[in-house]
Amino acid sequence: MINSLADLKTLDVEKIAQAIETDAGMPVTDLRTSLQQAKSGQFAVVHKPDDLRRRGRPRGAVAEARKVITAFRLDTDVLYGLRASGKGWQTRVNALLREAVEQGRI
Repeated sequence: MINSLADLKTLDVEKIAQAIETDAGMPVTDLRTSLQQAKSGQFAVVHKPDDLRRRGRPRGAVAEARKVITAFRLDTDVLYGLRASGKGWQTRVNALLREAVEQGRI
């Protein structure tokens, strides 16, 4: 059992990792790296928001690439047909509408 920081210096990373993975019944991603970091004293690190990866579109993205949220009414059968076409149906509808606008059809 680890009772102090000094005990971490003597930690057998491979032995602990094998025991954890045996208990889990499967390999644990990055377990040895995490144990090695704890052994070297790199634990309880405070992460600042700037250190974390942000989700979504990067700030400063080109304005013309942005999408606008809008709402309009569709016939039920049309909507169900679009949704039935599978994942990405909204992107495909956008491409069809873009093509129609560029060709002057609408």
